[in-house]
Amino acid sequence: MRFRSRYISTRLEQSHQGVLTLWSVIAAFTTYFCMYAFRKPFTVAQYEDLVFWGLGYKVILLFAQISGYALSKLIGIKVISEMTANRRATMILSLIAIAHLALLPYAVAPYWLKPLFLFLNGLPLGMVFGCVFAFLEGRRVTEAMAAGLCASFIMASGTVKTVGAVLMQNYGVSEFWMPFATGGLFWLPLLVGVWMLQQIPPPGESDISARAVRSPFNGAERRQFFRNHAGGLTVLILLMVLLTLFRSVRDDYAAEIWSGFGIEKPAIFAQSETLVAAVVVALSAIAVFIGANYRAFFTGMLLTGIGFATALGTTLYYWGTTSWTEQAAFQFMVLIGISLYVPYVLFHTTIYERVIAMLRYKSNVGYLLYLGDFAGYLSTVILMATVNLVFANNLDFVALLFWLALIISPLSIAGTLYVIRYFHLRQSVSQPAPAPQLKLETDNRLGTNTGIVS
Repeated sequence: MRFRSRYISTRLEQSHQGVLTLWSVIAAFTTYFCMYAFRKPFTVAQYEDLVFWGLGYKVILLFAQISGYALSKLIGIKVISEMTANRRATMILSLIAIAHLALLPYAVAPYWLKPLFLFLNGLPLGMVFGCVFAFLEGRRVTEAMAAGLCASFIMASGTVKTVGAVLMQNYGVSEFWMPFATGGLFWLPLLVGVWMLQQIPPPGESDISARAVRSPFNGAERRQFFRNHAGGLTVLILLMVLLTLFRSVRDDYAAEIWSGFGIEKPAIFAQSETLVAAVVVALSAIAVFIGANYRAFFTGMLLTGIGFATALGTTLYYWGTTSWTEQAAFQFMVLIGISLYVPYVLFHTTIYERVIAMLRYKSNVGYLLYLGDFAGYLSTVILMATVNLVFANNLDFVALLFWLALIISPLSIAGTLYVIRYFHLRQSVSQPAPAPQLKLETDNRLGTNTGIVS
């Protein structure tokens, strides 16, 4: 798909920074919001009367789709980090079209074969985020642009579930045709979003000076980059694993969790996630006002630690609650959502972005994004398989969410403190780089090696 207007792109390049940012936010938000219509709607159905191989049918379906999604993240480590700019838009539409087509045989296939088509549905979708983010990275306002992108996956998950529930409850669409039908409703805005992405001009000289060059990142360069900073990057990825585990349970089993609270309202998904998104976007966009990469990175890590501490405090406060009112359940889900999505979004908008900028590597964020996402989703598959084999059909999803919060939060706080200390020590012993030619705020650089751009 090549529908780039040179006129619009030039006007955006010459416009006020705020105009370009707003355009980019709308484009990224629209595109990724629509992608969720092809991925998440099936999770709103509970498939209560279906059991296969001793497991609930929804567990099998989730296992299949997330396995495909995890494999997509593994493939994306190479594909996304090496992708050139002129392939992004076509790739986005091709990936989503393949995912949508997989939902058609899913609707009509026998029960034993449906998981295969959900695996095929998840397989392409894992690479969409990297394609969209590549339009935004490496800019002085990347955090603001990416905050809009990340707001989409918070709000979209609840919204497309609400759409799916309405199709089933109000229009008589079956739980197996509903995912295909929901996706069909979002093609037009998806095309608009991708067209808008294509009009975004590449980063300018001032962006490159502030955030380093972003370019395809080959295998040898990726290995060298990781080896040079393995101590800090490994723990960052482990933090992403814990975040993904926590988020996946809250998101994929939202219907069961709300049901466990005694609440059966389709609108509750969109209501809770819209509130979560509003708070998270406001907090995660703060980093755009911090010019120095070093300070922005540590601000992001500080907010990450506060998020985990809030999750732990919320869990302890509601621990032992046996009779849930709708207000109490709503407050708990929103607080937990904010607590885990603040660090999750910061990783996608600020932490990885500023690590690349801070280390001055000629690379791109896609490598770190997909390395962390693959490890996170692979761990989610393992957790789901283990928990469901142990508890079979007696799994209490509310209790699972509580226990995950209780275990993951302190581990993540410890990991956050380690990362802060690791990069602080690296910064303390490094030599500051010469000031850039453009008049920008100078920040200390980390590390010296052949991958550094002078």
